[in-house]
Amino acid sequence: MKPSALNTNRDSWDQRTAEHVHSRFYDVAGFLAGNSSLNPLDRTEVGEVSGLSMLHLQCHFGLDTLSWARLGARVCGLDFSPEAIERARELAQQAGIDAQFVCADVYDTAQHVGQFDRVYSSYGVLEWLPDMRRWAQVVATALKPGGVLNLIEFHPYSYALDGDAYFNGGQPQLINERSYTENAAEVLPLYVWSHPVSDVVNALLGAGLELLHLNEYAYSPYNCFEGLIEREPGHYVRADSASDVPMLYSIKARKPE
Repeated sequence: MKPSALNTNRDSWDQRTAEHVHSRFYDVAGFLAGNSSLNPLDRTEVGEVSGLSMLHLQCHFGLDTLSWARLGARVCGLDFSPEAIERARELAQQAGIDAQFVCADVYDTAQHVGQFDRVYSSYGVLEWLPDMRRWAQVVATALKPGGVLNLIEFHPYSYALDGDAYFNGGQPQLINERSYTENAAEVLPLYVWSHPVSDVVNALLGAGLELLHLNEYAYSPYNCFEGLIEREPGHYVRADSASDVPMLYSIKARKPE
């Protein structure tokens, strides 16, 4: 990643974190009272984690990481935002959960951690990364033989309907916007890269992983985009679409023994 883009994004996510930890959207108080931040789709896609080691790439300030720990996983969360990792460590201490959190660029993961039974990453993570092949190699290196990746991501087709590029032209797009939480106030600059689903799948195959499934979903579990309506509890869809469009996709891939 260009140093200027990396620094801009890191600074923006430091500032976003300060908003997010105090938002109703993330509901930190509820988490500390015993609630899980994981939605039903997460639980279905990932399955049983008790006794497994799990690396959560781009973990933000750790709510999902710590929720997996409550289900019995031995967790490590990694994020490039110092503010997010500091908050994650504080939350782990407040909740009495044993968890490791590492502040690092995702492309430097192998310099900081070992190998895991599971690698997990979800919801708005890939657009901050310029190179899917490098990312896929990070995932492959972090998995033990027989280990599994679970990726759950917003579908780039839905972004394209709002005017974003679907295919990766190589150069990032600079956007200026408020965050998605209800208390967001500051407009922040961010660099994003487009990644079609085919690029993600081919990158994982090129890194030697076996594709176990690719699923698509016509809803978002979060009301975090403009123009969504709640069709049923926890299922947000585009109000401007005459028919269903893919809002999410998930990938499960395995590192051969």
